[in-house]
Amino acid sequence: MNHQPSTLRAQASTIRGWLDGADRVLITAGAGLSAAAGYDYGDTDRFQELFPALYRLGLRSRYLVGVPLPSARLWGYWAVHIDDIRYGSAPNPLYQRLRTIVGDKDHWVMTSNVDAIFARNGFAADRVFTPQGDYGRYQCATPCTSATWDSKPLVDRLLSAYDRDTGIVTDPDALPRCPNCDGRVEINVRIGPEFIDAPYLPTGRRLQEWLNEGATDARLLILEFGAGFNTPGVIRHPGEHLTRHFPRARLVRVNPTHPDIPSDLTGRALSVPADADHLLDALTASQAQAHR
Repeated sequence: MNHQPSTLRAQASTIRGWLDGADRVLITAGAGLSAAAGYDYGDTDRFQELFPALYRLGLRSRYLVGVPLPSARLWGYWAVHIDDIRYGSAPNPLYQRLRTIVGDKDHWVMTSNVDAIFARNGFAADRVFTPQGDYGRYQCATPCTSATWDSKPLVDRLLSAYDRDTGIVTDPDALPRCPNCDGRVEINVRIGPEFIDAPYLPTGRRLQEWLNEGATDARLLILEFGAGFNTPGVIRHPGEHLTRHFPRARLVRVNPTHPDIPSDLTGRALSVPADADHLLDALTASQAQAHR
């Protein structure tokens, strides 16, 4: 349940004080942030608009892991989905608002989202760690090699042969094969043990180095948005661990359904049971009032 406006304003004031006093900011984000920004995988109306053929088959959301679809239909789905989520060029006001709120603070991002929306809205791409992968790359399904490849040419090729009415890629030659072994390929996101994480490890190491540099003295503020319990070991639990480990760290957990914080972090963690866009509205208003 979301907070009453007066409570949210009070919490925004507290967060603004924590942010002003922070030396460093780590933004951590799960699917809830993208959903608040308009990229809701469970949005049935948007699903019907983008995938009319799949809708007629009885499917209602983009959570299709494990759904047995023929290759031509599956790659038709991936092409439309990735083009919409990963390669859209329109700016996103919510992410841009978050970037403005962070301002010139020394900051990093760690997100389970694979849509690159942070990097497309003012955050430095080399300071965004995406341990779950990126729709911008694909890999061998075996895998026969640790190499991954840019998915944009693949998506463009698939879309050029895509029939929206049937949801099928009509040209078999457009369907992807591994450039190395000619076997099956899949999008480079963490679904099973075949996931290739090599493209993301250097960024993860730089993030760890950044954290270690200020482990003892730096006032670290962790702003966590929309990280629930689908993959709590990726975002939610690491944020709690960092808050415990760094004596001057604080954690803000923004989540309308799972806002609870561990009891041992009382006083250094703030639970905000609200959608990200509501809190960012309140923070923006707080920031504007502070500069009057």
